[in-house]
Amino acid sequence: MTFEHTPHPLPTAPHTPHGSAVPGTPLDPRTAPVPRYGSGSLADLLPSLAAGLGVPGMTAGLPLEAADRVCVFLVDGMGWEALKAHPGEAPFLTSLLPSSTAGTGEPITSGFPSTTATSLASVGTGRVPGAHGLPGYTALDPATGRLMNQLRWQPWTEPHVWQPYPTVFQQAEAAGVAACQVTAPHFEHTPLTKIALSGGTFLGRLSAEDRMDLAAERLAVSGRTLVYTYYAELDGNGHRYGMDSDAWRGQLMYVDRLAQRLAEQLPPRSALYITADHGMVDIPGTPEARIDFDEDWELSAGVAHLGGEGRMRHVYAVAGAAGDVHTVWREVLAEQAWVATREEAIELGWFGPGVEPRVRGRIGDVVAAMHDDVAVVATRREPKESELIGMHGSATAAEQLVPLLEVRS
Repeated sequence: MTFEHTPHPLPTAPHTPHGSAVPGTPLDPRTAPVPRYGSGSLADLLPSLAAGLGVPGMTAGLPLEAADRVCVFLVDGMGWEALKAHPGEAPFLTSLLPSSTAGTGEPITSGFPSTTATSLASVGTGRVPGAHGLPGYTALDPATGRLMNQLRWQPWTEPHVWQPYPTVFQQAEAAGVAACQVTAPHFEHTPLTKIALSGGTFLGRLSAEDRMDLAAERLAVSGRTLVYTYYAELDGNGHRYGMDSDAWRGQLMYVDRLAQRLAEQLPPRSALYITADHGMVDIPGTPEARIDFDEDWELSAGVAHLGGEGRMRHVYAVAGAAGDVHTVWREVLAEQAWVATREEAIELGWFGPGVEPRVRGRIGDVVAAMHDDVAVVATRREPKESELIGMHGSATAAEQLVPLLEVRS
C-alpha cells in the first residue's frame, strides 16, 4: 500500500502545542536511549551463540557461555518491563529473570526502531538496522519512490536485493551446525523469512505445544545444533486489546507454560534463550494521545510520505522542504517526542554505528520517536493501525528493553 499525500503550504500560523506537551524547549534527540549495539542488542545474540558453536567469522558481543546445543525462543512483544510487572501471570519466566544476559539479571535491547521486521532481521542476520536495511515497519524505497511495508513485503521488492547478507543460520549450516527453524507453517515462504531466518531446516507446526516439543527434539539430532522457535500471539493480543486486558494476560500465562514445557525437555549439553523482538505501550484513545496526521495541517505540511508506525515515524519531505518539516514536527511534538533529522539520527547511532549508502535513503528526512504515551496516527492512510491499543517502535524502555533468559541442561 502506498500512502501518497498532496502537500499543503508550509504553516505560518503561530504554533499551539498538542496534547500534554509543555511550551518550551523540545526534547533533545541526544537524550534518546540508543540500543546497545555490539555489546547487548538483539543483533549480537545469534553471532555470540554461533561463535560458541565454532562458526567461523562470528564475534561474541554478548558474554554467553558456549553450549553444544542452542535454542532461541522468541516471543513477539514480550518486553522486559511488562514481564517484570506480571510475576503472577508468568511465574516460570519470572524465576528466570536473574539469569538474564549471562546471569547479570539485566535486559538487552532491541534495535531501533523497536518493531518486528527490524528486530527479526537483526536477530537473523546478526547485523544492525543500518546494515541489513529494514529500518522500520514501512520505509521509502528510494528506487521507486514508494513506501514499502517490510513486514508484509508490499509492494513486492526482490528480497535479496533489499537485504543481501547471509543469515547466521546459513553460515552455521555451512560450518556443520544442524540449524533449524520451528514456527508456524505460513511463515515458510515469506520474504522476511527468506532474508532473515532461512538456513538449515524449516519445520512448520500450527500448535505452539507441538513447536516446543519439536524444538526440543531437534536440539538432539546432532552434536552441534542451533534451533529457533517463535510465538506471535502475545503481540497480537497486545495490539488488539492492550496489555491492561485479560486477553493479553492470558496470553502471557500461556507463554509461561510454553517456555516451561520447552525447558523441561532440553537434551543434555543444551542452552535455551528466551527473548523478544520488542516491548509495547498502551496508547489512550483520546485525541490528545492519538495525534492524527491526516487531520493535522501542521504536521502534514510539506510531507510527501509518512512511513514507520504510530510510535516511530519516518517523515519524507517534498523536495526542498526537509528543514521546515523538521522544525514544525519538533515544535508540534515538543516534549512528547525525540525528533531528529536523518543526519542527526544516523550520527547519534540510532540505526547502528554506521548506515550503509543503500540504506540511507530509506530513513526519513525527519525521524520522530515518541517519548510520552502518544502516537502519530493516520486515520485515513492507516485505518487499521490507527485503531490499535498496544503500540511499539520507539526508544522508550518499555519498548526497547527485552529479556534474555537462560536455561541450561
